[in-house]
Amino acid sequence: MKDGSTEHLTERQKKWFASVQASLERDTGKSLDQWVEIVRRDCPETRPRARTQWLKAVHGLGVNRAAYILSTAFPEGPGWDDADALRAALWTDPASAAILAALQAAVAGLDGLVTGQRKGFTAWSREFQFAAAKPVKGGGAMLGLAVPPDASPRLSPTKAESWSERLKAKLALASPAEVDDELRALLKAAWERS
Repeated sequence: MKDGSTEHLTERQKKWFASVQASLERDTGKSLDQWVEIVRRDCPETRPRARTQWLKAVHGLGVNRAAYILSTAFPEGPGWDDADALRAALWTDPASAAILAALQAAVAGLDGLVTGQRKGFTAWSREFQFAAAKPVKGGGAMLGLAVPPDASPRLSPTKAESWSERLKAKLALASPAEVDDELRALLKAAWERS
């Protein structure tokens, strides 16, 4: 992390990131600085996914270690530890941002709430992620919830989303008004499962 800040991570996530960092040199025999030098000097790829695949194919590194190395070697745009900048870059559409604000207000009073920001979505967790939202093209937002899809007729099953596999249901939101009592109850039910 750039500034050592972890306020946007659950305790479990903090431990996981610490383990990735601590085990890199132990398991590979190379420090983070050495890996950064190798990638900058030797990697012929320019796209993030291709760089990750190169690290896996040439050096046998997994996705998590590759992401850790690449985020240090090529800090393009805001990093995962700069939640405010990531959020600002993601939620640029005013209509989508209004939905995010309504969702944030709906979960604000939940105990142990951790709001996390990723490049592609905003996540809410307690011990585990219970909800996530991402803007959709043309306005609106997609909300993922850690409840079964049959918890409400408004929900549908998720398919290959970028957020947690715990989020089994999704709901397209077209306006902040759709963050109603039923949706607040679904958010609370998802929170209770986390």
